[in-house]
Amino acid sequence: MVDIATRVYNHKWKVDTIVRSLLDTDFYKLLMCQSVFRNKPDTTVTFSLINRTKSIRLAELIDEGELREQLDHIRTLRLSRGESTFLRGNTFYGKRQMFRPDFMEWFEGLQLPPYHLEKHDGQYELTFEGKWPEVMMWEIPALAVLMELRSRAVLRTMGRFELQVLYARAMTKLWEKIEKLRQIDGLKLADFGTRRRHSFLWQDWAVQALSEGMEGKFIGTSNCLIAMRREVEAIGTNAHELPMVYSALANSDAELAQAPYQVLADWHEEHDGNLRIMLPDTYGTEGFLARAPEWLAKWTGIRIDSGDPATGAETAIRWWRARGEDPREKLVIFSDGLDVDKIAELHTQFAGRVKVSFGWGTMLTNDFRGLAPNDGLAPFSVVCKAIAANGRPTVKLSDNPNKAMGPADEIVRYKRVFQVGEQAAMDVVV
Repeated sequence: MVDIATRVYNHKWKVDTIVRSLLDTDFYKLLMCQSVFRNKPDTTVTFSLINRTKSIRLAELIDEGELREQLDHIRTLRLSRGESTFLRGNTFYGKRQMFRPDFMEWFEGLQLPPYHLEKHDGQYELTFEGKWPEVMMWEIPALAVLMELRSRAVLRTMGRFELQVLYARAMTKLWEKIEKLRQIDGLKLADFGTRRRHSFLWQDWAVQALSEGMEGKFIGTSNCLIAMRREVEAIGTNAHELPMVYSALANSDAELAQAPYQVLADWHEEHDGNLRIMLPDTYGTEGFLARAPEWLAKWTGIRIDSGDPATGAETAIRWWRARGEDPREKLVIFSDGLDVDKIAELHTQFAGRVKVSFGWGTMLTNDFRGLAPNDGLAPFSVVCKAIAANGRPTVKLSDNPNKAMGPADEIVRYKRVFQVGEQAAMDVVV
């Protein structure tokens, strides 16, 4: 097993480049990329880093030269022969050759496009612009680099023994969580922690700990590289990016109202089974379900990623029942800001009423709260989102208004089109 503290102490080693592979990304990125490659390959999209936690002044913590070095390294990465074989020949969600030959040929030749980096008011303005299939692949590695460079900036101030104690405490903290969770009968849980992890080495350790400590309950990881190396399932479906861009491309209010369903119609043609999972909260879950076409009720399940999770699940249960579906046959995936107590609470509330699964993210792969001086390693909320498509701004409303993004006038328009009323604001922790 890797001695993480020693590797961190010697973090300038070449083996400790932050992003080691184009597969060091979330599985749903590859699934979405293939869908975009098929349906919207020529759309020009701009992605931008957004630090929601303004008190973390990244440009004052992270050296610009070091950041550029890591980003430049990512642009040198290419899919290896072994990685290509893994994607071409492996079985994902029970399906062989999930990734089509034309997509794989394109992906094998992919070089991530250039980035644009500036400093403003203590923050980095990091943007990526290009053809959608290419530029979308920057999101996860860019976030991983920012998160780990922030960790390194704090860890650099610590001595060898201090680092050993830090990681011993962090390992103990995580193992105590595992001991609590493995007592829950019927629990199903996956690692969703790539984008805001403490580091690659730590996420890799966490997955190994889950594999041993929660055998039968741990169902896989969203990280493709770790899934390949540790021989666990790669987990993921789709994200807000798809409806955000499709909506920005709409030429009228009527087209805008239908855009989130067109995304899923395109997805429906490509995937079945456990890949038919809705993510309805981009423009409000209640309105999305109220206007959803009947065929969506036949889908496998729903992922709940904002707002009060119990409220979201109850809304879905009522919707399925109203459309003649048995909620006990449907899958509900909770994935927003979860930790042990909330996982246990939601499992108790919904097990037996629906099939329950959890995507455990930041509090799995980056819970160093209380372990460093001045709480310098506490997780914070940073995202990398599509902000424009073909020159038009994107909008995300969410079930939590504190997660809304986009120009103010467009937010007003989207709320009108999607009939979004009052929403309960919740703190955004991660």
